Amino acid sequence: MKLRDLGQQLIYKIIDPLVRGMIKIGITPNFVTATGLVLNIGACCIFIFGATHGERGDFALVGWGGFVILFAGLFDMMDGQVARIGKMSSKYGALFDSVLDRYSELIMFFGICYYLILQGYFFSSLFAFVALIGSMMVSYVRARAEGLGIECKGGFMQRPERIIIISLGAILCGVFYYFFGDYKVYVDWLSFPIFEPVLIFIIPLVFVAVFANITAVGRLVSARKSFLEKEKEGEQDKK
Repeated sequence: MKLRDLGQQLIYKIIDPLVRGMIKIGITPNFVTATGLVLNIGACCIFIFGATHGERGDFALVGWGGFVILFAGLFDMMDGQVARIGKMSSKYGALFDSVLDRYSELIMFFGICYYLILQGYFFSSLFAFVALIGSMMVSYVRARAEGLGIECKGGFMQRPERIIIISLGAILCGVFYYFFGDYKVYVDWLSFPIFEPVLIFIIPLVFVAVFANITAVGRLVSARKSFLEKEKEGEQDKK
């Protein structure tokens, strides 16, 4: 079993009592999904507020934004569990979940890009935008391939990984700022710092930007192989 699957099963065991409690009081999977969207809107608002009212180098709200993103990601895991355990799965529910997940991710990245641009980190905001492109394409390639009858779930940078990496980067940036302030490291021959707290937030975004797009391309290549194999099987059946 892969490390990702082991981690997922561990989280499912931890949230199982909460999921069963939700089912008992009549909470539906769609309500859980919608709650995740609302939380991501809240995280976006935190980043926007930090961009417009915070001072450059003050990353306290970045940390809180990351915490809300991580909390919202928990609801993203719970909606599927509520549907499965509560036997409330439906095709519309799956569509509703996919659509709201895309809205959640778009809104989250909007807040991050807005924060970075207004705080003067324009170049870094480009990585957030590239991460957004990769995130959307990972989901799109899978949806399009499955719509054409091919399963396409592989790749490292899937939605749970993206959420965990981005949220933890933001949280750690906020925690570092709380203990050390806007601490920077300089070297004599450079006019810019080789380390500042915002890098704790930006480096995970760069990581997601690179590997989300690699995952999307990898899924495209994998789908091509599957289509070719399917075509060969069709040709053999005709013979």
